[in-house]
Amino acid sequence: MTQSITTLTEKLLATKEGAIGWITFNNPDKHNAVSMEMWQSVPMAFEAFNKDPEIRVVILKGAGVKAFVSGADISQFKERRSTPEAVQEYNQTADKAAEAIRNCPKPTIAMVRGFCIGGGTATATNCDMRIVSDDAKFGVPAGKLGLGYRYPGIKRLTDLVGPQFTAEIFFTARQFNAQEALAMGLVNRVVPAEELEKYVRDYAQTIGNNAPLTLAAIKRALIEYSKDDSQRDLSICDKMVSDCFASEDYKEGQTAFMEKRKPVFKGR
Repeated sequence: MTQSITTLTEKLLATKEGAIGWITFNNPDKHNAVSMEMWQSVPMAFEAFNKDPEIRVVILKGAGVKAFVSGADISQFKERRSTPEAVQEYNQTADKAAEAIRNCPKPTIAMVRGFCIGGGTATATNCDMRIVSDDAKFGVPAGKLGLGYRYPGIKRLTDLVGPQFTAEIFFTARQFNAQEALAMGLVNRVVPAEELEKYVRDYAQTIGNNAPLTLAAIKRALIEYSKDDSQRDLSICDKMVSDCFASEDYKEGQTAFMEKRKPVFKGR
């Protein structure tokens, strides 16, 4: 059974399907370019998913087969980015969406088919994992548009692929195919396009079957790792590890192992 979650626009769909939360960038006529209203809706969707204990994994995808996200909706730039104040407002809105993705306490997967360009690449790198079709294309065309690219986005990409590939991505501003992205370390898996959704569903189910408290503790550690040393809260990481060992799920995991059966975790 699929349940819909209310957002500000029909171009950003949030649905719940069992243990999976789906976020769909639903602007296929523009290769899923992201409007201001779509960015504003992303935190709303994640807030609902974060509060729902039944949801174990969140998957982000683009509508149709041509694109994940092709970047920002340039048709809005004249209205939304025409003054320094408007640019600041736009950036703050996009930043809140990015933070909502990165700080989701549950595992996130970018399911990428087709074009993943500019803001699409940034959105995918904000997820924990990227599983992509063999026809996926990645790129950051800032150099072709005269755009400045802020440090946090460059750092996130560099954390994934290293400075040499980050330099190549930005300096050439060209598109890279799925195999090139895999070689860089930009993506986790490349699968045939026609198999992508089933593969990602199965992968999400594998993750969702694992102990929620363990997943949450790992995710928290990854969130803290992404911060500067001075801002990391390692005490919360230690507490969440202790909570795992004190949980019913820890006992269930041991019992299931001894009984040679699959564990049934409850998140407590």
